[in-house]
Amino acid sequence: MTEAWFHGAVSLERREGGVKPWRIPYPDYDLYPPEGIGGKAEICAGVRLRLRTDTTAVTVAFEPLAEAAAMDCMADGQRCQMLSLAVGATEANFSGLARDAKDVEIWLPTNIGMTITGLRIDRESTAVPLLDPRPRWITYGSSITQCVAASSPSRTWPAIAAEACGFQLTSLGFSGNCHMEPMIGRLIRDMPADCISICVGVNIYSASSMSPRLFKAQLIGLLETIREGHSETPLLVISPIYGTTRETEPNLLGFTLPLMREAIRETVELLRGRGDRQLYYQDGLNWLGPAEAALLTDGLHPGAEGYEWMGRRFRTLHEYAFGALY
Repeated sequence: MTEAWFHGAVSLERREGGVKPWRIPYPDYDLYPPEGIGGKAEICAGVRLRLRTDTTAVTVAFEPLAEAAAMDCMADGQRCQMLSLAVGATEANFSGLARDAKDVEIWLPTNIGMTITGLRIDRESTAVPLLDPRPRWITYGSSITQCVAASSPSRTWPAIAAEACGFQLTSLGFSGNCHMEPMIGRLIRDMPADCISICVGVNIYSASSMSPRLFKAQLIGLLETIREGHSETPLLVISPIYGTTRETEPNLLGFTLPLMREAIRETVELLRGRGDRQLYYQDGLNWLGPAEAALLTDGLHPGAEGYEWMGRRFRTLHEYAFGALY
């Protein structure tokens, strides 16, 4: 299992029993406290195996799962099977594939990390790693980008949006841990990308981890760090989607989501005024606003239907930023 089989991972950890994908550079794990972005960087959200094969069945083997999880198998862009895996499972067996050559993509779980120990196909068949020539899209955000509540790993909003836009996806959605850390700016700066989006604010509100005084300065630092490696790359900054009580109730530091949206908009306008014409802003309320409040399961997180909505709307809503890449 070489790097060529894995897509959407930032790095691969070579273990005695197999290969573990990470969404941070694993050798720099200690620089992403606590425990690798709150333990979320080992989760396989957006990570997939891609192969060109004529097999009728694919089995992915892995170390025993610590939690129940789901995996998807796509063939030539169509989902052909979703598997629900129990705690302790060690294999995902996808069968009933067409015998002719096809592009297969296996999406790993959005809620746990995995160590892949092997990949099996029919004895008489062949398989080679499948390259992805599409534009590279990095998206950074919170649990609303990690999308644990999606109906399956290929039905998160980033996965749906990537398919609609024709992008190859790297998802940096870290549930509860989108705090604009400097190392995240350095990570995105150093990764190849043809377009970048970030959706920030809601974790900072919930944890009261940043005051209004610091918030705008931290966002400027994040964007300027990214620009050190991507001076002309389309960069879209999205403010929080609708957050029910968070719209009117200040957090411990006096922030509300409307105040955050205004700070984000002002920051983007400031940097555009300084010449960054490839930097764009989108109000999250345009993406999922009060009219779609019924799509939120707990007043904050969309459910499966909500993630479908966001994924379908992404291409047309953000065409002004990324349309030239479609």
